[in-house]
Amino acid sequence: MKDRIREIMESQHMSQQVFAQFIEMAPATLSSIFNGRTRPTLNIVEAIKKKIPAINTDWLMFGQGPMYIDQVAPQEPSLDFGDSVLQGTQVPVASSQDLYSPTPVPSHHPRQEMVREEIRLVEKPQRKITEIRIYFDDLTFETFVPDRSK
Repeated sequence: MKDRIREIMESQHMSQQVFAQFIEMAPATLSSIFNGRTRPTLNIVEAIKKKIPAINTDWLMFGQGPMYIDQVAPQEPSLDFGDSVLQGTQVPVASSQDLYSPTPVPSHHPRQEMVREEIRLVEKPQRKITEIRIYFDDLTFETFVPDRSK
């Protein structure tokens, strides 16, 4: 992940000092990450995402997908089905932004159901100690019974 942070920093044409100030982190924090003394935390990811909203967090954290959300994945070659109607047809590829944007679910959708959760608090009487037994290594034990007069 530190290499991807460095890649972002370089893509923004910023020095380590300037980038740290840009994402509102201490320069020492970035320095310790780049030197391998500490690992990047979620705070670093959030700070970068706050200042560069187009950054793909899957790419930043796991190295998956393109660096920026608005980058489109490369087109797959079209499939050749001989004289089929699909020959030479380009299949549209959704950008990662399309995959993460909220899509309203139509009201007639079968998965949309009204769910009502109820939480019931059951009053239980306070438990009382009735007996304590202590076992000793000489195979004896003592039993203590609390005084009920209190």
